[in-house]
Amino acid sequence: MSMNVLVFDIETIPDVASGRQLYGNPTEMAKLSDEDVGRVMSHHRYQETDGQSEMLRLHLQRVVAISAVLRSGDHFKVWSLGEAESSEQELIHRFFEGLQRYKPVLVSWNGSGFDLPVLHYRALLHGVQAPLYWTTDNVPDGHFRWNNYLNRYHERHLDLMDVLSGYQGRAFAPLDQIASLLGFPGKMGMSGQKVWDTYLEKGLQGVEEIRNYCETDVLNTYLIFLRFELIRGHLTPDSYTQECQRVRESLKAEQKPHLSEFLDAWKEQVPLMTDK
Repeated sequence: MSMNVLVFDIETIPDVASGRQLYGNPTEMAKLSDEDVGRVMSHHRYQETDGQSEMLRLHLQRVVAISAVLRSGDHFKVWSLGEAESSEQELIHRFFEGLQRYKPVLVSWNGSGFDLPVLHYRALLHGVQAPLYWTTDNVPDGHFRWNNYLNRYHERHLDLMDVLSGYQGRAFAPLDQIASLLGFPGKMGMSGQKVWDTYLEKGLQGVEEIRNYCETDVLNTYLIFLRFELIRGHLTPDSYTQECQRVRESLKAEQKPHLSEFLDAWKEQVPLMTDK
């Protein structure tokens, strides 16, 4: 690939510090456990939506993991930013620092509706600067006025769920199901609904598990992205197969249990149409 591509995904938990500040008497809220504060926040959201949802508003979600796939030149890498003990501020700083350095095309699944708005609010909270990300004007080495990260119809951020659905909410599809349909592993033992419970139960060890899960999500997203590049003619069937093989070889070389499990579960069986 001639361009730098960064596929990303985040995992979040309730921002209980803000919950203690916003809901009820701060002195009384300070006496509650994080788990109980989370319950209070979910209850408020349930009431706010007339019983339709307990999912917290995006500005009340704290980032505990950011995972990425970087494809640059002949280089392929999957990893989670920072360490399990890294602060939210450090994770967000590293994310935007990477954008400043590589100027990649961002790729996500529902990044426009979830990941990026969360990162916007949390960057605002922590004062994390990201001048290149926010620019919509020309810069010396590019033309961000005509193609930037913020415009929905530009391609510096490609939200695969958004594009494949034709920007129709009723046509949105879950990452797990699309990955599985294409022969990719999909979810393996954890989901976003389990992140908070895992964090509460296991602490830093739980964060490691969350980071590993997040890495498998970005791998699924990257593999779907390769299929998208195939159907829009940016990859030939042969180059698509080569890119997939690059991923397989990289995961095998890492020798990490969760990546080996992903590799073992990857049994792509969807045939490709080739020229006759």
